[in-house]
Amino acid sequence: MLLKEWSLLKNGSDIRGVASEGIKGADINLTDEVVERIAKAFVLFTSKRTNKKPNELKIAIGHDSRISANRLKNACIKAITESGANVYDCSLCTTPAMFMITIDSEYSADSSIMLTASHLPFNRNGLKFFTKEGGLEGADITEILEYAQENNFNSIGGGKVDACNYLKKYAEDTKRKIQSDTGLSLPFEGMKIAVDAGNGAGGFYASEVLAPLGADVGGSRFLEPDGNFPNHIPNPEDKDAMKAISEAVISSKSDLGVIFDTDVDRAAIVSDTGEEINKNALIALISAVLLEEKKGTIVTDSVTSTGLKDFIENSLGGVHHRFKRGYKNVINEAKRLNAEGIYSPLAIETSGHAALMENYFLDDGAYLITKLLIKAVKLRAEGRKLSDLIADLKQPKIAVGHRLNLLCDDFKEGGIKILNDLEKAAMTISDMELVTPNYEGVRVNTNGGWFLLRLSLHDPLMPLDIQCDTEESLSSIYKFLKNFLSNYDYIDVSSLG
Repeated sequence: MLLKEWSLLKNGSDIRGVASEGIKGADINLTDEVVERIAKAFVLFTSKRTNKKPNELKIAIGHDSRISANRLKNACIKAITESGANVYDCSLCTTPAMFMITIDSEYSADSSIMLTASHLPFNRNGLKFFTKEGGLEGADITEILEYAQENNFNSIGGGKVDACNYLKKYAEDTKRKIQSDTGLSLPFEGMKIAVDAGNGAGGFYASEVLAPLGADVGGSRFLEPDGNFPNHIPNPEDKDAMKAISEAVISSKSDLGVIFDTDVDRAAIVSDTGEEINKNALIALISAVLLEEKKGTIVTDSVTSTGLKDFIENSLGGVHHRFKRGYKNVINEAKRLNAEGIYSPLAIETSGHAALMENYFLDDGAYLITKLLIKAVKLRAEGRKLSDLIADLKQPKIAVGHRLNLLCDDFKEGGIKILNDLEKAAMTISDMELVTPNYEGVRVNTNGGWFLLRLSLHDPLMPLDIQCDTEESLSSIYKFLKNFLSNYDYIDVSSLG
């Protein structure tokens, strides 16, 4: 592969590509050779970071349910052991667990690789990397891909492979936490909890955490790993996925529903009535739990609602700090605030990525659900439900999103010009209020709603998010934006109302 092609494998702070046939026009670029070179590059990266020789290293590797998982795992193991390093073969696992194995005193892996492409189609796969400090940054991925491109590795051999069912250990640790925090040996006795794993790696939570602690999980669906994802996309942001767990709760008369994405770093829930507690509602719920323990700042991505800000600050007595989209962005911002002495217990995206300070700022869907279920048990003893905690949250009646394509050669320059001009224009409109401080794009409050226009970091488009309470407000926002954006012949506004 050429250097340009190697760099195209970078996806923010991990690597993603096509690993299986089955979709026309999508050629495999995560071949055995490519994966082996990336794995060898990661051994070199780990060796440099730890100041250890390759034969002193222990590197864990796990995967979700994707059909290409075993092939990619075998390629990684071959490369790692040829480099002289030792391997913990964790097989089916979750992304959060693959970080935990690096800090678990029983295993203390020097680093780890998780093979996953989250909710992307079945033909895709990728590599996420962890050290004891957490997930890698984008610059680290660039470094690894540069090593892979150079292909200057020493193959000394001798690395050993140990089978390791770390997901079972992770489940046992989770059970102990729930029992400890609730003070009950069977905290879920008498509760019906439906889990939808979307045929990803999250089925263990029903069988190895909830059921042993007394829960009736009979209403659960799609717990069996199947990398073809035959039932729905394993993604809490997907409408069909959320509909499936809502239906499961209602049909089984469960007290609560839980849904995970493929690799269990994201999650959402539904109430006993099948109502989705997702996105802004999910942020509000976990914020209510954490801010009850100690007041502080909640860091979210840029597209959260005005109702959420009002709820966090006026109902919960906390501070809402909107930042940039991207789970690494919100996590790093929360870490920065804490380093400055500003207590920030939560970094969370509307996508369901939730990282709690008490859990190493690891975006862990299972830990999020665990924290909420512990609270649910305590509320149940009082005759209350989790949904009672967010009764005061104002939800928008209308929420729409658009991706406006930029048709110019330098899309970043064109997009920045639009944003600069929009900021000036909004300041001249009497019924518009420019939101400041604002860390991404231009956010404007209007009568009865708000909109956010921002520039994609990697693609030639501008995402637009709008929330409001009436069709009249939506129509007014559309009218303003269409009139304003008509001044630029390089942006496609055909999707606007």
